[in-house]
Amino acid sequence: MTRTLCALGFLLLLSRLNLVFARHTPRSCQPHSSRSGSCAVAVAAVGSAPSAPAPATSTNASSSSCFPSAGFIMPSSVPSSTDGWWCSPNTEYAFLGFSYEVTACQSASKLNSDFADIKNTFGSRYVRLYGACDRNGFYDDIVNAAWDAGLGVHALIWFGFDGTNQWMTRRDSLVSSLTSNPKAKFVTRGVQFGSEPLFDNVLPHAQLASQVTSLKSKLSGVGIPVTVSELAYGYQERGGAQDVLNAIDFINIHMLPFFSALATFGSDAWPLVETDMNWFIQHGNGKKMYFDENGWPSVTSSGVQPNSMLAQSSVANEEGYFSMLDSHCEDLKSLGPQGGIGWFAHIYSDDQEPGYGIYNNAGTKKFPFKPRTSC
Repeated sequence: MTRTLCALGFLLLLSRLNLVFARHTPRSCQPHSSRSGSCAVAVAAVGSAPSAPAPATSTNASSSSCFPSAGFIMPSSVPSSTDGWWCSPNTEYAFLGFSYEVTACQSASKLNSDFADIKNTFGSRYVRLYGACDRNGFYDDIVNAAWDAGLGVHALIWFGFDGTNQWMTRRDSLVSSLTSNPKAKFVTRGVQFGSEPLFDNVLPHAQLASQVTSLKSKLSGVGIPVTVSELAYGYQERGGAQDVLNAIDFINIHMLPFFSALATFGSDAWPLVETDMNWFIQHGNGKKMYFDENGWPSVTSSGVQPNSMLAQSSVANEEGYFSMLDSHCEDLKSLGPQGGIGWFAHIYSDDQEPGYGIYNNAGTKKFPFKPRTSC
């Protein structure tokens, strides 16, 4: 099967009126029984890595490594500068961490527990926030939990699905936290301006590009870059939206081959991954790339339906997909710009988004998951 056929099949798939990635339909705002806290259709802060941070030095911590590498030891006090703090993008390939859904508005203790597990059990370097919590001070709780665990954060400005302007309040709240919390710039690798905003057509792409540029200006004082979290097709259906690709500092990619009309098994999804990856390489002007909303579901629900008769949602296929990515570690490292492509597992637990979690609703791993963090 040629890459061209893969691309055509995927585009035809996504253009079907009955697809619209039903998993993104509005949530009922009823927390799952295993969640604690209130449910909100509020926005979450999401960030990502700077396109060209300074080389790591040992001036800010007692370890010779950089943040958030495995051997990094958090300093006892907040450093005076981020100079030499962040690891180079060239080191950020292979498995990076998890998408983490925050609609439950997790308590500070829950965040601390989950982030410690994400770091210590899986060797993660980052969490990528998904969904939204509008509780006052919630992102400060995220910052504190990330600092304590030694994790970086890809923050998110969530648009939601109701077409309101609530995202503006979320944007302003996040900016306030990022510019006032002294720890925020040391754990926030970047901010994602929406999750599939192009695919959902929440703003014309020219306006989205303008908003990205404006946000970059507001965060320039704390050195936090800005991106958009999006499907390849989200750009393609807007004529490529090259203005958005030009505006963002790095590229966060939704990689969900289960929905392709050409999908078969999770373990065989590399040609579909490669097709979208190559599109971003061709249009991304050498910017750093991450697969952030990235996975294969283990169960089918009303919002998660395949578009291929051969595609099945199962634990075996979910495991097979991540094992496939692991087996292509060298390809992702060599093919992606700036040291290769890093990837997240979407999502941490099934109680956050049913079927996509590494943990099930009972808090047990659905399969052995020890992905490579280097190769």
